[in-house]
Amino acid sequence: MGAGAGRGAAEGRGEPRVSESVAARLLAVLGAFDSGHRVLTLTGLAHRAGLPLATAHRLAAQLTEWGALERDGGGCYQIGLRLWEVATLSPRPVGLREAALPFMEDLYEATHENVQLAVRDGTEAVYVERITGHSAVGVRTRVGGRWPLHATGVGLVLLAHSPPAVQDQVCRGRLERFTEKTVRDPRRLRAMLAEVRRADAAVSDRQITMDALSVAVPVRGPGGDVAAALSLVVPSAGARPHTLMPAVRVAARGISRRLGRAAE
Repeated sequence: MGAGAGRGAAEGRGEPRVSESVAARLLAVLGAFDSGHRVLTLTGLAHRAGLPLATAHRLAAQLTEWGALERDGGGCYQIGLRLWEVATLSPRPVGLREAALPFMEDLYEATHENVQLAVRDGTEAVYVERITGHSAVGVRTRVGGRWPLHATGVGLVLLAHSPPAVQDQVCRGRLERFTEKTVRDPRRLRAMLAEVRRADAAVSDRQITMDALSVAVPVRGPGGDVAAALSLVVPSAGARPHTLMPAVRVAARGISRRLGRAAE
């Protein structure tokens, strides 16, 4: 056995069986960061990535040299600017954001409430753009953040128009509770999804926070499939969803038309 093979075998014995590939270990390091862990010490990074300290240190150094990670004044790690630059090349959210922003801005100017745009990734809604103001009701979402499909307005729209297998997976899985209003009964959720498809719109009333209500509608791509969901999040007190729906629909139709023209 050569020296390289022996070194690889020894290293493999000491590391968790998450994966033996270098690529998977690099991805584990990047995956250690999330909205609750934006800055990590080397020890914290190794722990969250499931890697030995020495391996995490070596991989973090390589990622820092390339620019995927950066180190702050205290020596802690955070996501680097180079990784953000690469992420902006992804065609789905970038093209969608460019098409949507003018209409989202118009909707915000008309309401001065939270305007949000999301796409589906598996069983989660990923928020790709958001506009808010100082006087708008507080929301827990952020650009790049992920939320389960069953509770948010955009999530309900995306879930209602997702393949049956995805709907079954969500309804048979754990429906996380955020407030006492969060729908967790699979039968009730399926009935809500049927109503979303019928009305071509969703209302999520105090399912995420007790002070907010969301009105959401689909954004359709060039082929007519649902490419995203657009929502307006307002204070739940005194909210009248039927008066909010027309403005959200107008903005969503504008985005859909822009996506159609871009495809042509």
